[in-house]
Amino acid sequence: MSAAYPSHTALQLAASSTTEHRPLIITLFALFVAATLAITVWAGRQTRSAADFYAGGRQFTAFQNGLAVSGDYMSAASFLGIAGAIALFGYDGFLYSIGFLVAWLVALLLVAEPLRNSGRYTMGDVLAYRMRQRPVRTAAGVSTIVVSIFYLLAQMAGAGVLVALLLGITSDAGKILIVSLVGVLMIVYVTIGGMKGTTWVQMVKAVLLIAGALLMTFLVLLKFDFNISDLLGTAAAKSGHGAAFLEPGLKYGATGTSKLDFLSLGIALVLGTAGLPHILIRFYTVPTAKAARKSVNWAIGIIGAFYLMTIALGFGAAALIGPDEIKAKNPAGNAAAPQLAEYLGGVGSTGGAVLLAVISAVAFATILAVVAGLTLASSSSFAHDIYANVIRKGKATEKEEMRAARWATVLIGAVAILLGAFARDMNVAGLVALAFAVAASANLPTILYSLFWKRFTTRGALWSIYGGLASSVILVLFSPVVSGNPKTSMFKGVDFAWFPLENPGLISIPLGFLLGWLGSLLSKEEPDRGKYAELEVKSLTGIGAH
Repeated sequence: MSAAYPSHTALQLAASSTTEHRPLIITLFALFVAATLAITVWAGRQTRSAADFYAGGRQFTAFQNGLAVSGDYMSAASFLGIAGAIALFGYDGFLYSIGFLVAWLVALLLVAEPLRNSGRYTMGDVLAYRMRQRPVRTAAGVSTIVVSIFYLLAQMAGAGVLVALLLGITSDAGKILIVSLVGVLMIVYVTIGGMKGTTWVQMVKAVLLIAGALLMTFLVLLKFDFNISDLLGTAAAKSGHGAAFLEPGLKYGATGTSKLDFLSLGIALVLGTAGLPHILIRFYTVPTAKAARKSVNWAIGIIGAFYLMTIALGFGAAALIGPDEIKAKNPAGNAAAPQLAEYLGGVGSTGGAVLLAVISAVAFATILAVVAGLTLASSSSFAHDIYANVIRKGKATEKEEMRAARWATVLIGAVAILLGAFARDMNVAGLVALAFAVAASANLPTILYSLFWKRFTTRGALWSIYGGLASSVILVLFSPVVSGNPKTSMFKGVDFAWFPLENPGLISIPLGFLLGWLGSLLSKEEPDRGKYAELEVKSLTGIGAH
């Protein structure tokens, strides 16, 4: 077992090796980025209409879309954040993997097929079908943009950690510059490639990520002669927590507040996926409802296999690298997977440098693909819902709508860069969990009520979206995520946190459902039963779907 523990000399050697092989690392990294940009440019030449830009022309097969959905879903949180959370908190870190995976059942059973049948390009299309267009489209657009920006923060934080590790950048100014460069790349991806470019990048990235995780899982198990018990035992011993590392309660369970935080996190993870805008728009890229359902089945298989491998990656990092060395690179553990890659390739060797570069490049491609999907979702919602249907009252041409989407991309990218600079030291899995909570609070109640409750009204939709959105965002602003924790808060050195939980889901999700129900009951508007009947037939059968 002693071979599993890197000595201080070995770790110094690893640092000097990274410096020595930096030109090779940067070259490999640049090749990956150039390849994804080439795919985007190629796809961009085929983007001619709004249907191409928003939905990829609805030309993708179930398997292709399943692969792209996996690529969209397996974000920096999945690869960097979960590996880091498991490496630092053991069993409690693995709860993220479970939550992200179980969430797909909610998406499959309740949302995927009806949404594909009912909408055209965005969530706002579904809501506007049986309610007053302008207010609900405005609300849907605002919600989509806010959720996407929360999710973008996580990707920006992950990108900053990765590139800083590769280039040896330790200064805050350098890390902020990296976040800015990622934002610029993201803007280029979406404005040039639209949904077609984004989908192809996500498909390629999903294959690379699964291959990279598979290789690292194999190498970790090889270190322990494929004895999982030995791996877990070493991880527990090296963690400094002993047997407690493999049991519930290390992060969530020490106090009553942390137990509530765990419950809040679980609810947000399980319900959040079905309300994520960048996942919802993926269902519009396939030609039929059957293909939408099949693509979710493919996605569950691919994502499930990946999350099983995060166990080996997280516990492998704990056993082979150790929590102190992981925290030295990044306090939230986001660098655990790249550090593990370098160790597995051989400390101080060319192999270690190459594996570090390849795994980091795959993780960076992961970030770029997810960032592109998020930006596309939010810019599409702004252009299609707010600009075309609210500001221009349905009179905008396709060309004007696409131009508005591209300008929205630039603006949203700028906001993400600004906020991402503050979020660079936070665990990306935790940041994504916040986006899930906001999505489950604002979007999910409205989608479910709209599809399945005939009494639902415009007031109910507005109360649900704005109430769920406002409550979740306000609780996050006054939580330990933003201030109060000197190591991981967004703003260090200040403390205005009065809400004790790190995730607002326990309060804001039930509130979103309650407000939707209450707003509908108190509304004087008589629901259009005929429109509901049409929507019900359309969502269940696909008749008349675009």
